[in-house]
Amino acid sequence: MNRMILSNLAHRPVRTTISVIAIAVEVVLILLIVGLSLGMLNDSRTRQHGIGADVLVQPPGSSFLVGLTGAPISVKVGDVLRTLPHVKTVAPVIWQLTTTGGALEVIYGIDYESYNTLIAGFHFLEGGPFRGPYDVIVDDVYAYGKGKHVGSQVEVMNHTFRISGVVEHGQGARKFLPLSTLQELVGAPGAASVFYVKADRPQDAELVVQEVHAYPGMQRYVVRSMQEYLSMMTPENVPGLASFITVVIGVCVGIGFIVLFQSMYTAVLERTREIGILKALGASQWYIVNVILRETFLLAISGTAVGILASLLAKAAILARFPTLPIQIQLPWIGYATAIAIVGALLGALYPAVKAARKDVVDAIAYE
Repeated sequence: MNRMILSNLAHRPVRTTISVIAIAVEVVLILLIVGLSLGMLNDSRTRQHGIGADVLVQPPGSSFLVGLTGAPISVKVGDVLRTLPHVKTVAPVIWQLTTTGGALEVIYGIDYESYNTLIAGFHFLEGGPFRGPYDVIVDDVYAYGKGKHVGSQVEVMNHTFRISGVVEHGQGARKFLPLSTLQELVGAPGAASVFYVKADRPQDAELVVQEVHAYPGMQRYVVRSMQEYLSMMTPENVPGLASFITVVIGVCVGIGFIVLFQSMYTAVLERTREIGILKALGASQWYIVNVILRETFLLAISGTAVGILASLLAKAAILARFPTLPIQIQLPWIGYATAIAIVGALLGALYPAVKAARKDVVDAIAYE
């Protein structure tokens, strides 16, 4: 049976190639789109964790998503927070979402002294702190991916900045501007988007949350411990992300189903006489179904392997062109994509297989 299946696939190379490519495209779509979605989310979570804060204070009604909150809090709120018993450090930050150079990124406007204390000190690989209002600190992923060094000029929000320092990645943004400069650029003097708060001890984070809410006038502010904040950064909590992934998977399954249905239905029509001869020789209905499904399974496995390889190559090519774009092709999702591709393909081949098994022997042999 296996020899016959391989011969059938080899005898029709164009149909076989198209089927394999269709399955590969299905797998590539799943791995790259899901990998990009999860990669951006996990990258943001990792960089938020690297800041070292214990509590975040945001204005009422703020989204937990980084960059979706503008600069509506007065920096004077920081003076209030510093008076609380269990607060050690308060760092005001502006989150500004930009699309400079076609890339979606969040710029941080920071008060260097307080932010540097918060993260236990920037680790500079080149250069040092801001020297002027139009200096920018960038992380190593951005700098070396773009071929930038200290003294290089970069475009940020339609203004030219000079790189004053290159730091290790994972401490918030990829680009840091002086707080006063970003306040001026976004038209929000004396304002911040969020306050990162470091407690005397990490275990005092919940105490700080209670103290902030207990302070007169601060009851409506959004205050979360960093542990709670990071736990919210999942596909289920990001508006629309889980639905988006579900739709992508549905479209991919549809592609595999339709292509394999058409391919195997055509194969059944082309091999009507062959099927009739097999049944005349004593082949059962299950035998005929088994032949069709095994052939489909082989196509699905081949297409999945090609798709995984193509996804890894595409990831490398994308990162070479866009080094700051996080794509995570995770092992569990390779397994999910494989299962989805195989199940979709077998479902697409099921009706043609049953149709072939039910053919009348005499009609099938007489088929021209």
